Amino acid sequence: MAHIPRLETHLSLRHLTLIDAIAREGTLLGASQNIGLTQSAVTKALQEAEATLGSQLFSRTNRGVRATQAGEILIAHARLVLSQLRHAGQELEDLRSGSGGRVAIGVLVSAAVSILPSAIASVRQHRPNLSVKVIEGTNDVLMPLLRSGELDLVVGRLPAFSSGSGISEETLCEDYAQIVVRKGHPLLQRQNLSLADLMDQPLILPRQETSLRRQIDEGFRQMGLRAPSNVVESVSIVTNRALVLRADYLAVWPVRLAQFESDLGLVEPLDIALPTTRRPIGISTRRDARLSPAAETMISALRVAAA
Repeated sequence: MAHIPRLETHLSLRHLTLIDAIAREGTLLGASQNIGLTQSAVTKALQEAEATLGSQLFSRTNRGVRATQAGEILIAHARLVLSQLRHAGQELEDLRSGSGGRVAIGVLVSAAVSILPSAIASVRQHRPNLSVKVIEGTNDVLMPLLRSGELDLVVGRLPAFSSGSGISEETLCEDYAQIVVRKGHPLLQRQNLSLADLMDQPLILPRQETSLRRQIDEGFRQMGLRAPSNVVESVSIVTNRALVLRADYLAVWPVRLAQFESDLGLVEPLDIALPTTRRPIGISTRRDARLSPAAETMISALRVAAA
């Protein structure tokens, strides 16, 4: 049987920090500058780690270094260890000073305009010193950040397929998409609209990698239509709003965003159902991670806001 190194006794936090820095910077020089050590010290520490593992962690390229398969494995674990230590430090500081703690949240657009803002406002009424970091994106961007420990939780439309082992999901409420246009758009005057009437219209849709986009395309296919081709792919609320208001684009938005913009008097939904887009909104967390008190408090507030 191959010898398995005792990493907990042979690799120090210094090694893990260096490996993480090398991966982020892509060069030994960049890593040395990032953590304030000489390049020779970084090189020596990397050699120590590779000798302990008996595997090469990075291969050299013309543009710097690239993680090997063994390197990718150790980098992922190093980031989790470093993230948990940061969380421990934050909790201890919260206990010592009575400050509000810190929580990092990934949010999809479906929860970005109502559920999450309501939860943040509610929590910070009672914990005004709570530091909240919000990263907006899609599941393909946010889930890797959750797995690496850079996010405490992700809130938004749950993916149609499981996010994989190690991720826990909690359903909050149901979501579906609506097609919206600017107020006064000519399509609002037409009766008995269907998806077939939109084939030549300019559309704003999520990227093809997203579950919502696949569900929208499926809705067209179920009507015997090809997937729309006159499309701008964007999840930027600001850009999408400008295209809808200034260039007569149609947008397919989660219902809460559509309602929010409609209440502001900016858009109106078209009377076209998209049943294939019905999905739950929920919270995703790392299954085995210990949530900080700040994260637990935020999750409780999200449940109330969704209800």
